[in-house]
Amino acid sequence: MTGSSRGIGAETAKLLADRGAKVVINYRSSETEAHAVADEIRDAGGEALVAQADVTDASAVEQMVEGVIDRWGRIDVLVNNANMPFATKSFESMTWDEFSSKLDAELKAAFTVSKAVLPQMVEQEYGRAIYVSSGAGQSPSPGFIAHGTAKSGLDAFAKYIAQEYGPHGITANVVAPGLVETDATAGHIDDVRDQVASQTPLNRVAQPEDVAHAIASLAGEGAQFVTGTYTPVNGGSEME
Repeated sequence: MTGSSRGIGAETAKLLADRGAKVVINYRSSETEAHAVADEIRDAGGEALVAQADVTDASAVEQMVEGVIDRWGRIDVLVNNANMPFATKSFESMTWDEFSSKLDAELKAAFTVSKAVLPQMVEQEYGRAIYVSSGAGQSPSPGFIAHGTAKSGLDAFAKYIAQEYGPHGITANVVAPGLVETDATAGHIDDVRDQVASQTPLNRVAQPEDVAHAIASLAGEGAQFVTGTYTPVNGGSEME
């Protein structure tokens, strides 16, 4: 699972481990946090492997995947979750470099990790690929043009993976959270929490565990005939 040292990734890793999965805690720079998540999983009786890798670096990802296969012999579930920084600006004030850096990082990460993991899933004739997107990919928000455009590209990417790899018993789905209360949103969530909650039928802001449960549902056996889907996790603030 990429980007699993904090927030949504950490909660998902812990939930999947609680349900019996052996989980990989991937991180780029948050080593202390990654080991803390792994320790919590192990203390609860689960199995966890900590793996440092920049998910936009193909050689680092390949080395990580080889390590997982050497350790456990197979990879059943990919959760593509690593957070890619982006400029929060209007289109008028944004440069091409700022815009394209988000697109490149977001899609390169998904491409690189999928390229490394999918051959193993094909060999197994089984796999679950889950891509964590954002509601901003379908519902524009001021200042989020780089983020939203990159995530809409990720949404399309997942559909193509679902189409191409379905014959091999592999599903690919998107989970798209709205605003989630995490470390990444801590700097501004206090300013918008009440407003977002008032516009949400479930009357609160999402927590990381809300998204984790949606991901775990798609990773489980109950979703064996679900592929190419887009699942919003937003409490009904935007409805499909």
